[in-house]
Amino acid sequence: MFHDIPLPVKERMDFLERLNAEHRKDNVDHWQRLRQVPPETGRFLALLAARAPQGKFLEIGTSGGYSGLWISLALRHLAGTLTTFEIREEKVRLAQETFSKAKVDDIIEIIHGDVLDFLSKYDGVAFCFLDAEKEVYETCYDILVPNMVTGGILIADNIISHKEILEPFAQKAFNDKRVDALVIPIGNGELVCTKV
Repeated sequence: MFHDIPLPVKERMDFLERLNAEHRKDNVDHWQRLRQVPPETGRFLALLAARAPQGKFLEIGTSGGYSGLWISLALRHLAGTLTTFEIREEKVRLAQETFSKAKVDDIIEIIHGDVLDFLSKYDGVAFCFLDAEKEVYETCYDILVPNMVTGGILIADNIISHKEILEPFAQKAFNDKRVDALVIPIGNGELVCTKV
């Protein structure tokens, strides 16, 4: 998977990494900058996605499409598709460009809008990457977990970098008998939950 990343995907990953670095260097406004995962987290997502059971693959918070590209590497091997949700119009446009240029727009669908308007319609969820505004994490979790297949994987980003905000959410997952959960100290910290 990592040894044969298609050139269009690699080129777009490189572009987004450069753009993200520029945004951080120039202190671009919080809402405008990409806020994407680092490459090591992308690899981690691809590894877990490749081992997810059969079912629907979701991403909450598309941004420029960087994490979606990593997940797409697994989906090519699984012959699966990804549905990703993004609320900000300018990021939807950037992600559409990303998926088109990387030639993965046949396996990734972007839904523009508030994920909470759509999420309850998705059952049989095998994999979900949650990387959105932190105040929606717990609500998304409450909707997702009952709709996940056994062995399904939910990954929530920023669990260490935003610990002061997300600690109650993390504790909820740790105490939820429907999932096994742990924190992986990679990137900004990933809470990984698997449906029991």
